[in-house]
Amino acid sequence: MHTALPIFFRTVSLSAQRYGSVVVELSSVAFRYGRRDPWVLQDVTLTVPRGRIVEVAGPNGAGKSTLLRLIAGILRPRRGAITGRPARVGFAPERFPTVQPFPVATYLRHLAAMRRMADAEAAIAEWSERLRFSHLLAVPLPQLSKGSAHKVGLAQALLAGPELLVLDEPFAGLDPETRAALPPLLADLADAGTTVVVSDHQRCLHDLPGVDRLRVDGHTVSLDASDRTELAVIEVVVAANEAEAVVRKLRGDGHVVRGVRR
Repeated sequence: MHTALPIFFRTVSLSAQRYGSVVVELSSVAFRYGRRDPWVLQDVTLTVPRGRIVEVAGPNGAGKSTLLRLIAGILRPRRGAITGRPARVGFAPERFPTVQPFPVATYLRHLAAMRRMADAEAAIAEWSERLRFSHLLAVPLPQLSKGSAHKVGLAQALLAGPELLVLDEPFAGLDPETRAALPPLLADLADAGTTVVVSDHQRCLHDLPGVDRLRVDGHTVSLDASDRTELAVIEVVVAANEAEAVVRKLRGDGHVVRGVRR
């Protein structure tokens, strides 16, 4: 067994080969919204490897949303540098703006065209079905409930197959079925190589294995030492025709499946 610390600071020497290639690196990052405003974050140095789920925790007003926006590239640091961010980044804010006078499908098609997606209709159909809002595609955005608008916000972040997915309170306002389906969906994305960085006040990721946790507090970011879980890697050999069913069962039980070899 080993203590999983796949997010690491410069003071901790961990192998990128062991945890996957680096996606985003923050070096001595500091941020404040105005030149005379107090610092929200100071001296943040951390590295986020590829293919991990990273949960960002901390008290209200500590700077969690600011950190997520810095990682996603929505904000630029006032000091320090952020490097390594991939080309395809998906970002879903805590509150999805519904002021655009478009039906849901038109809005998603417009975003797909901006991202030059060749398979836009297939992607819209897939994510509207997986997030359970396909019956709302013809509804204008201003007429959506908060929960339904939140699903559209998640879909637009997922639409182009992001290499880095940043979600600010993605579980807020979701119906119970979608809330329960989202953690294994994020685990599948991480297994496929997507890095997922998420804030989660509702603790919906609490029981998902292999989640790395950061805490934002006191203008800085640290590893959350309160929730380090001892993990073990188990190799299981099954008949080839049973592999798909076993993978589904393991993921359904909340385990992370890193891959299947034949």
